[in-house]
Amino acid sequence: MARCRYQSGCLFVRGKRRKVWVARWREEVILADGSISRVLRSEVLGPKSLIPSQAEARKLLDARIRPINHGLHRPQAALPFSTFVVQHFEPGVLPTLKFSTQRSYTWLMRKYLLPHFGKMTLSEISKFEVQRFVLDKLNNGFSWKTTCHIRNLLSKAMGMGIEWGFITQNPVSGVKLPHRTFAKPPGFLTQDEAHRLVLAMEDPVRTIALLAIVGGLRIGEILALRWGRINFERSTLRVEETCYLGIFDTPKTLASRREVPMAQPVVDALRRHMNRSRDSSEEALVFATKNGTPLSANNLRRRHLVPACDKAGIRRIGWHALRHTHSTLLHAQGTPLKYAQAQLGHSYMSTTLDIYTHIVTDGQRDAVNKLGDVLFPSVPTLHKNAAKPEEAKPLIQ
Repeated sequence: MARCRYQSGCLFVRGKRRKVWVARWREEVILADGSISRVLRSEVLGPKSLIPSQAEARKLLDARIRPINHGLHRPQAALPFSTFVVQHFEPGVLPTLKFSTQRSYTWLMRKYLLPHFGKMTLSEISKFEVQRFVLDKLNNGFSWKTTCHIRNLLSKAMGMGIEWGFITQNPVSGVKLPHRTFAKPPGFLTQDEAHRLVLAMEDPVRTIALLAIVGGLRIGEILALRWGRINFERSTLRVEETCYLGIFDTPKTLASRREVPMAQPVVDALRRHMNRSRDSSEEALVFATKNGTPLSANNLRRRHLVPACDKAGIRRIGWHALRHTHSTLLHAQGTPLKYAQAQLGHSYMSTTLDIYTHIVTDGQRDAVNKLGDVLFPSVPTLHKNAAKPEEAKPLIQ
């Protein structure tokens, strides 16, 4: 084997207002046709504000090119990120995902990642560049959640690049996001608000809302529900499908495929809706258009849910807030967490408790007052017959 040529690399500062240290060296890469070529590599080591001296920058450069000088470097693919996404990631990964995830990934990739990283080769995408990209999104008004989704998608793509042998390290690994700040509190309704919302609706949307509030079903699970999966004698229904933008798919997780009990108001509402339906055969959708096709969740929200919120005098919410309402009201009435998890179809109990269950202010106040009554049931009497300060006895002896 031919001995690798030793190199010390090149180091310089770039930028005016935001100065950064840039390192350059030569390394072998794999071209698109499979041949190996030696190219000039350039990488930002970090801002000059964090790396004040050239000696420190030199140490970083030496550590970066040490594997090359010692013959430990494995050539990486000089493949543009856009080419990798179109020719490898999209046809190799997207078909394995659910339709809703495919649509979300494709939109995020085309809208944000390809315009920024598309012309870079996979090996040119550095951790510093990804960190700066993420912070720029937040500074430009992107929400924490959206920015996190973009970062995670890039990490997934680069992770597949490692598995397929295009690169050796994931530059997104270790990229940080600031502490999350919530622009608005999570949406859920109190018991009184939920009651007013249902009264402000008309069927069949009222029945859909009952399935979400009282049954805890996702809107996609409701729109994919078929008459053959409802057992009126046992007051149960089976969740075996979900619907997103008119496309049917399997439930979100294994735990989402479940049989759930129905409260009597939900059973009565479904019976009335069945009597009005054109087609109540086993394979017919419970909620369908005149042509038998699934309803649109977005249209239902815009045309019925939002106007009902205005009519009921409550803040405007989406369908998913009704699932949060279901979990919160179950918790408020003392339902065991395991029952709530099964009803909602969550794989992990922590999801039910930490994300879907919210504290109702009145319930929290009642709990504190109850604790005070239990610990100090005769506080008023103590005040009336209070001893002098020098004669007061400690509560715990």
